[in-house]
Amino acid sequence: MKRAVVVKKLQKVDRVLDKSIEKAEIPGAVVLARMPLEGELLEHTSVRGMAVMRPERIPMARETVFDLASLTKPMATTTAILDLVHRGLVDLDDPVAKHLPAFADHDKEAVTIRHLLTHSSGLKPWRAFHKDLIQRERKTGERLLGTAEARAWIIERVCRSRPVHDPGAAAVYGDLDFIALGALVEAVTQEPFDAFCEGLLRNLGLDATRFYPLPDGGGAPAEAFRRRFAATENCPWRDRILWAEVHDPNAWSMGGVAGHAGLFSTADDVMAFAVVLLDVWHGRSDALPRELLHTFFTRQGLPSTSDWALGWDTPTAGSSTSGKHFSANSVGHLGFTGTSLWVDLEREAVVVMLTNRVHLVAKRSQFSLRPVVHDLILEAFLSG
Repeated sequence: MKRAVVVKKLQKVDRVLDKSIEKAEIPGAVVLARMPLEGELLEHTSVRGMAVMRPERIPMARETVFDLASLTKPMATTTAILDLVHRGLVDLDDPVAKHLPAFADHDKEAVTIRHLLTHSSGLKPWRAFHKDLIQRERKTGERLLGTAEARAWIIERVCRSRPVHDPGAAAVYGDLDFIALGALVEAVTQEPFDAFCEGLLRNLGLDATRFYPLPDGGGAPAEAFRRRFAATENCPWRDRILWAEVHDPNAWSMGGVAGHAGLFSTADDVMAFAVVLLDVWHGRSDALPRELLHTFFTRQGLPSTSDWALGWDTPTAGSSTSGKHFSANSVGHLGFTGTSLWVDLEREAVVVMLTNRVHLVAKRSQFSLRPVVHDLILEAFLSG
């Protein structure tokens, strides 16, 4: 093992992150990577830049807590559905309306849980429900954003929405599928979505991963509490830099807890989650049902051109954010705030990349950094 060569090549990761920070593409990042090779476990850690730039400057730390954004979809919601399928409480091919009767509106009786997990349900990918609620607040003078009433109203709107294509005819990535799945988990378990998911994740050893419901009144969290977090956007309609509160506008409007966004975590916890997945996949752990996990990691072909597995993305040949070295037998997901997780099931390579890219730089950051970082890491590991 030419460990010195590996270490030298991995220094390029820090340099490319520092260059991105200098160009104001990201304020900071925490990157963790690992891969076993020839009996050794190769690992890499990068902690660069700032977790917060305004209202004060706080350096990034390995323990910084990030708004995971859409990593909520695979880590929380998909894991919850996997658990419910394993326990026989739902079936992947159950009509969604079996558990959420309002979902049958506009002839959606044929839409299944499998369709929601593969973004092939026909629901619109996104709707600005927060803007509708803002208008209602202006008309009535009553606070709605972030309340239980707003949460119920958004779920009802999603369930009763008109589809834009037949189920399985197209795969269009979006949030409404997972808002519905979050509501379905609550309907089946009769538990709050955040409590149910956090219980599952704690059982997997993820002690720093949880939802943070909005404070009463919807104001900013207390300063002493938020200093552990990476800040996100300077939001015009919330009139502040978002710090220790969910960035996604619809998840925020739902009180900070939703099936598509709202989960917060550290890089170490996200890595621990990935290691559990690998251990189950390779038969070294029974923390999750192995056969069912294999099913969830398999491309579903809805439609035949889709790369989506169940709640997880897989590499798109030639254009994956995982770069060019992750095998076709890999799964991963991204988050809009600048987060990502990719797991190569064959090589057992994992790259966790958490950034706060939308903190003050959202409008000009194209964020082409992910495949570059993944390629540098895999090239360094494989050179050993």
